[in-house]
Parts: sequence; C-alpha cells; structure tokens
Amino acid sequence: MIKRALLFMTVITLSAGYMAQAQRVGSTPEYVKALTADWKGERFADGRPKIPDIVMERLANCTLEQIWGYLGKKGYRNQVEKNWVILKPGETMTGRAVTAQFMPMRPDLDSLVRAQGKAEGRSQKGGINIWPIDILTKGDIYVADGFGKVKDGTLIGSSLGNAIYGKTGKGVIFYGSVRDMQELKDTKGFNAWVKGHDPSYIKDMTPTSINAPIRIGEVTVIPGDAVFANEYGTVFIPAHLVEGLVSASEMTALRDEFERVLLQQGKYPSGEIHGDWSDKIKGEFRAWVGKYPKKLAITEKDINAYLAKEGH
Repeated sequence: MIKRALLFMTVITLSAGYMAQAQRVGSTPEYVKALTADWKGERFADGRPKIPDIVMERLANCTLEQIWGYLGKKGYRNQVEKNWVILKPGETMTGRAVTAQFMPMRPDLDSLVRAQGKAEGRSQKGGINIWPIDILTKGDIYVADGFGKVKDGTLIGSSLGNAIYGKTGKGVIFYGSVRDMQELKDTKGFNAWVKGHDPSYIKDMTPTSINAPIRIGEVTVIPGDAVFANEYGTVFIPAHLVEGLVSASEMTALRDEFERVLLQQGKYPSGEIHGDWSDKIKGEFRAWVGKYPKKLAITEKDINAYLAKEGH
C-alpha cells in the first residue's frame, strides 16, 4: 500500500513538472540541454550549444548538396526547406538558431501566454512578438514558425529588423512574412528568408514557445541548430554534426580544387586524377594543402585519415 502511494505521488510530481514546463513560454536551459544532449562542447547560458565561430565561418563555404548528402548519411533526411522569398538573393548566411513558434490567436491561450510571459520577466511594453528578439545574441539567427501567414502575419518590419541585426549581425528565417521589405533591403548585412511580405501589421498571432522545437515547412528545427541559408534553400544542422560536416565538405572541396589544378597542369592522365590517387599524387596534395592561403578547419590528422581510406 505504501509502495502504491509512493508510486502515485511520483507520477503526480512528474506530471506537475511536465505541466510546469509545458506552460512556459521560454524553455529552460535544462530542457534545451536535453534536446541537444549529443552536443558535448561549450554552451550558452540558455543551454544552446556554442558551436565555435571558426566552424560557423567555414560552414558558409559549403554547398547545399554537400550538407544534404552528409546529413542524409547520418539519418537526418528532412533538414532542407526550399522555395523562399529572399530579401537579398546571392548571399549566404550561417548562424545558431533561436526558435519561436507562433499560433493563431485565441483569447484564452493568448491570456495565458501573456501572464506566463510576465511571470518569466518578459517585456510588457510593445507587442509580444518582440519576446524572441529580446534574447538574441551575436551570431544568432532568429527562426520562427509563423504557420505560413502572410497578410497580418508580418513578424517584423524595418525597426525590428534593425534591432535584430544590431543584436546578432545576422538576419531571419520565417515560415511567415515581414513588412517594410524595401527598407529592410537597405539594412546592410541583414537578410531574410520568408514565405512572403505584406504591408499589413502583425495581427491575431501568439508566440507560444521560445527555444523549443518548431516546424519550418518539412523540417524540425531545434534551438542551437546550425543554420545554413543561401539562394537555393535553408538547412538546419544538429549542432553535434556541424564540425564533422564542415571537415568532410572542406575535404571534398579541397580535393576538387586540387584536381582542377592537376588537370590544368596536364602532369597526369585524367584517369589517375579522378580515380584512386597514387602515393605521389597524395604527397603533392599534402604539400599543396600545407601552402593553402586560407585558414582551414581541417587538420593534418584529418587529411592523413582521409588519404588512408580505400578509394582515395
């Protein structure tokens, strides 16, 4: 009887803890850490993985296909979202995701969210759509699920866009819309991937979660994911896979570049260049990488491991 009572109390306690978490607007650092448990490195105060800046910088040199291929081999087959309206096509943006989910407003839920936001110390001035913006830091990308709403679904205009850029040095990815597209385009360094734009103000939308998992089209995005966005699409990369992805992509890009150098020199038959490399070509590759003019994320150990594999 005592054991049954203890079991009952345990269930009630766990349920209460779950309910308390479910009722929060912003996720706790503990919850974010649980979501990103495979990450073993440094973290931000909010629990998100702190992917090294050099890795994020090198990620910008990857291609959509390289990232898609690497993630697919790791079992992540639903990480790419395409068909965006892009503020400044031709640019590449990388950063660390801060997530927010918006839902169609209903008075009872909206009242609960506002009360909980106040209890969490969130700003009571201006619209509640600023809450995700308030927590942004350098290198973050604000990623929001606006459930595809365009008219009256404008999550930001030029003022908030400039506030976001001032905090992050980056831009936004919204499964929703923005206003003031022309003025936002004049903000140097800021970019946006959205589903549309409209002159209307945001209306009848409630931010139900911040730094929790969200859906962006066909992708599940976790807070702290590495974001890669260019004119061909956006990819959301689990933090624990980014460094390996960058190294693999960089190695592939280096090999392709070196092969072009050899082909232009005409020193070897093309079959020897495109096929398995001889020890002589591998030696030339090591020397060429040693004099590479740009800083690389890969190490000499990575290069030796790559060249030691069968088929290289």
